[in-house]
Amino acid sequence: MTLKTLTFLSAFGLALPGLAMAATELDTNGDGLLTLDEVQAVLPETTAESFSAMDTNADGALDADEVSVAQDAGLMPKG
Repeated sequence: MTLKTLTFLSAFGLALPGLAMAATELDTNGDGLLTLDEVQAVLPETTAESFSAMDTNADGALDADEVSVAQDAGLMPKG
């Protein structure tokens, strides 16, 4: 993982304390996944690289398991 990615992920965990709690509100199309566009609507500094670091299955979206793993790792705040 690059320093840039680690820096983003650290900032991501601190940037919006309500992000995890509001995950369902972020899911604007209601499909149960968070896309880069949905995350960038709240965190415009999110890059494709940093999003990919959380998108462990590389499907282009964060599912509940990926959000949970990111939360457990301290990369996203818990709800």
